[in-house]
Amino acid sequence: MALRPTLLMTLIAAAAVAGCALEVQNRQPAQELAQAAKPPGSVYTGWRVFQERCAGCHGEAATGSSQAPDLLMRVRTLGPRGFMSRVLFRYDWGLRDVPPEGESPAREALVDEILQRRQGALVMPAWQGEPQVQAHIADLYAWLSARADSHA
Repeated sequence: MALRPTLLMTLIAAAAVAGCALEVQNRQPAQELAQAAKPPGSVYTGWRVFQERCAGCHGEAATGSSQAPDLLMRVRTLGPRGFMSRVLFRYDWGLRDVPPEGESPAREALVDEILQRRQGALVMPAWQGEPQVQAHIADLYAWLSARADSHA
């Protein structure tokens, strides 16, 4: 009977050690998944650009005003690609020959270029001639999606 408590304690200790080893082994894939789930762009940079260039119409918190819509409600259902496509469709910049409905190779290529920061010119009243905003559409999405997630 004295062997039974010793065996039980040995099994508990082995399970505890195995549990620690599993966390160390799984930490890297978990970090990779978390990184992959982040939207492209910098939340902080997106906030700064938004406050400087967009808050005047959309409000400091991006919740809209009498001049412009609530962007948080709109961005909740969009991923980075959907956000880019919405901007492309709504503000029609250089895709006049592309049908507005559905996806097209030209639209997909342009979205890819913006997501990879190879191109970024946008046409929107506050964005025309504003290279600071044009270069930071991914950052704006990162900030808007973070706000939308925290206010859901």
